[in-house]
Amino acid sequence: MSNHPYDLAGGTPATRTLDSVSGISRKGLPQGQVGVLGALVIGISTCAPAYTLTSAVGPAASEVGFQTPAIFLVGFLPMLLVALGYRALNTVMPDSGTSFTWATRAFGPWIGWITGWGLIASTVLVLSNLAGIAVDFLFETIAIVSNNPGISDLAGNPFINVAVCLGFMAIATVISYRGLTATKIFQYLTVAFQVGMLAWFFIALVMGAANPANTAASAPELAWFNPFEVDSFSAFSAGIAVSIFVYWGWDTVLTMGEETKRSKGKLSVESKAATILILLLVTLYVGIAAATVAYAGLGDTGTGLGNPAIAENVFAALAHPVMGPAAALLSSAILISAMASINSTAISPARTLLAMAHYGAVPKGLKRIHPKYKSPSAALLASTIVASVFYAIMRFISEDALWDTITALSLMVCFYYGMTALASTWYFRRTAGREGVRSVIMKLVLPGIGGVMLLIVFVQTLVDSMDPAFGSGSEFFGIGLVGILSIVVFAVGIVLMLVYSRMKPAFFRGEILERTDASRDDAAYVDPLDEQPKGKRGGAKPE
Repeated sequence: MSNHPYDLAGGTPATRTLDSVSGISRKGLPQGQVGVLGALVIGISTCAPAYTLTSAVGPAASEVGFQTPAIFLVGFLPMLLVALGYRALNTVMPDSGTSFTWATRAFGPWIGWITGWGLIASTVLVLSNLAGIAVDFLFETIAIVSNNPGISDLAGNPFINVAVCLGFMAIATVISYRGLTATKIFQYLTVAFQVGMLAWFFIALVMGAANPANTAASAPELAWFNPFEVDSFSAFSAGIAVSIFVYWGWDTVLTMGEETKRSKGKLSVESKAATILILLLVTLYVGIAAATVAYAGLGDTGTGLGNPAIAENVFAALAHPVMGPAAALLSSAILISAMASINSTAISPARTLLAMAHYGAVPKGLKRIHPKYKSPSAALLASTIVASVFYAIMRFISEDALWDTITALSLMVCFYYGMTALASTWYFRRTAGREGVRSVIMKLVLPGIGGVMLLIVFVQTLVDSMDPAFGSGSEFFGIGLVGILSIVVFAVGIVLMLVYSRMKPAFFRGEILERTDASRDDAAYVDPLDEQPKGKRGGAKPE
């Protein structure tokens, strides 16, 4: 096999390295910058629990009622199964391209490219949503502090809204531009404040639920944690869709695999952080969901979770009744949560674009690394500029269209998560059996189940989104706007892929990243990140 310009090392077929088989190689990102805690903090920030919970508890409760904690538990299951596939792939192929790189090696360049597109499209466009949420909570916080409710209405002015939103995007970009060290410090501060406020809010909810004066409160029951108590499959499916949204973003941790410190254990730093992150999130989400249901109940007026007027922002309605004068702190925590998530969410598309450019799948200009800060500066600027322009245009056209676009992106999440999980099953299909039953279960069976589950949700949601009543209720020639936007996003990706395949066909012919599997890479190889023999990364042979 001949070598190509992307190889780190050459070799004859008898002594070939992983790089010479697959083309995986370094991209100029600095190594050893982030440990388990740093990666965990960035992961928490990306998932933005304060922002996520305030926007997810209401819709979940409206669908499944008292089983809201249960639906967050069920939503955790496919994420856990997918995480096993991510962990297995990351152990043998740590690469900033994650889903793109792994799907390419398992299924070939075309599927790999469109899987990468799913990740990039969802994360780039959700950046604009996060910035928009930050704008809303900025004016909400100012209104609370100044005791002037009218100030919160300024967020509805499109000119003010877009100007402030672009300001938030610029600040987050500057922080990310200065590299992971600056990002990590910023995230330590914001995550500490955010988690602290959520802990305070949780305690206040529990105390308020136990207060006899709170007539809306309900005593927690074990049935709240039983998903089989949900009374219909449609409600169950809708609740699962919300759950997938709340856990989305944990995989950002794995895109930093080339920048994390070397692990002293069997798992890499980023795999450890991802595992801890998912377990932490399910504990946090289920606990706060249960406390919120217990305090507020399911009434359709006031602070009841059945009140459609508060469904999109439950914590804003509960903040003052639960925390009294400290309500401004909770509002600030949600603002900071959204703001910090803009910064950390930008990590994933920037590093995926970097990998795609590095391997020749997109224009090579996007692989530029800043000479001083060692950040993927070109890819970062490209992703934030696109997100900013998208938000500005859509905000002036229609706020409903903007939110429908974000809803459509949940389809992209299910798609690229599902394809990545199945990549684990396919890549390890010939070797897992030789490693034992545990390997078969952890690398093949469970990721495969998780991938199939998410692809089923993807197909079902795509069908449902064609209904004009789906999302905001907007339609075009009798077809739901969410469905149209979903198809358009995929179509744009396919067109870009076809155009670039004609311009630069080497990647699409498999000349740069080869389609392969674990059996072909199982001979002795050099780790593409540290050039140590197989089994030396992390001090132990990969599982």
